[in-house]
Amino acid sequence: MFAKPIPGRTTAAAEGEVVVFLIGMRINHFRAPRHWMPVFTGMLRMLRELSGIKGSGLMGYQLLSGSPRTYYVVQYWESKEKLLEYAAAPDRLHHKAWAMINRFERGTRMHVGIWHETYVVQPGSYESIYGDMPLYGLAAATGVLPVEQRGVTARERLARGAEADG
Repeated sequence: MFAKPIPGRTTAAAEGEVVVFLIGMRINHFRAPRHWMPVFTGMLRMLRELSGIKGSGLMGYQLLSGSPRTYYVVQYWESKEKLLEYAAAPDRLHHKAWAMINRFERGTRMHVGIWHETYVVQPGSYESIYGDMPLYGLAAATGVLPVEQRGVTARERLARGAEADG
């Protein structure tokens, strides 16, 4: 089932700082699923866990594929503190998954690559526009507003965010 587009032009209802976390994997050897499949399924399990924890800080995510070899997740977080709290929690799946990856890494060199990037984006340093789109990206994480509420142009939306912070 496909999500219905929201008519017209909208913008994300995000307020204040936004934390964008990108995490992914690259399958280097398709014929070694025992090395890359645990990484792939581990990410799905962590997303399911985070989605079930009230107050986890994860506002939303998008699963994406960059190629038949590369899979990644764009995550939107309330704060870097919430992201780091989840990453370090000994009773959560990330802690166990990271320990597993460190153990497997010795024997799986070059079978699967993993990466992540974290961006803490200050108000006035991001803006968005969606035209006749269903909820997607930052808007799926924070909701939408009519674009006119934030400014018709990207310049206006970026200036508004900077003013709200200062």
